[in-house]
Amino acid sequence: MLYFWISLSSAYQKTISNEEIALISYVIFITLTLVTAFVLFFVVFQKRKNQLLINQVKQQQKFDEELIKTQQEIQDETIKHIGRELHDNIGQMLVMSTMQMNAAVKVVDNDAKTKVSNAAETLKSTLDEVRALSKSLNSDVIFNLGFQKTVKNEIHRLNKTGLLEASVSIIGEKVDFENKKDEIILFRILQEFFSNTLKYAEADQLKITIDYQEKVLSITAEDNGIGFNIKTAEKSSGLINMEKRAELLNADFQLESRAGKGTILTLKYPYKSA
Repeated sequence: MLYFWISLSSAYQKTISNEEIALISYVIFITLTLVTAFVLFFVVFQKRKNQLLINQVKQQQKFDEELIKTQQEIQDETIKHIGRELHDNIGQMLVMSTMQMNAAVKVVDNDAKTKVSNAAETLKSTLDEVRALSKSLNSDVIFNLGFQKTVKNEIHRLNKTGLLEASVSIIGEKVDFENKKDEIILFRILQEFFSNTLKYAEADQLKITIDYQEKVLSITAEDNGIGFNIKTAEKSSGLINMEKRAELLNADFQLESRAGKGTILTLKYPYKSA
């Protein structure tokens, strides 16, 4: 009898032990399932959140690019309009003035003839300068002439002002751009550099190098002016426009300057086609 109760007690304890193990296993399984589900949910949520952030950044970048393009188009149209006005209106007025001065040379007495003749020559030089300036401002002219020839014309115009000595060097075989508008944007960057050199640099020399390399067009513009400290100098609208235009072309833009050492602009424009 005693043996029976001992056997029954052992069987009961064994049964309880198996039930406890099953319960513990069930709890562990449920816990692991919940933890796994939570981890998966967190990973998916974080991935979705990151994707949304990436999409927002891309949309903002696209918006900024479109805004820059629009601003550049507006500026280009304004510059083009000024160029046309210079050529059509002011240019025609100077033509008429030159003709009148030439006519006056023939009728004035000898004492005044030299002065009138000099004035007529000055008017003619002014007319030539206005015509050259109108060409450099009109993007249609730049589009037709191409980047290289337009730069050469601008260097010639700068030399005629007598304010500095400018030169341009061409290295390598000329490569035609796949996107002709890129030529206009590149020229506008250089034109802004030329303008800053004339206004602020107090330079007497300006050197331009156009190097047609295998994969990029390397452009260097260097003056021997007073220079400035790039780190402390406040960025002007002109400098910002240069950088933004370079971004539109995916071009590498570098501006180096030191007080008393002049300023160097380096552009590396990747070709769209070779």
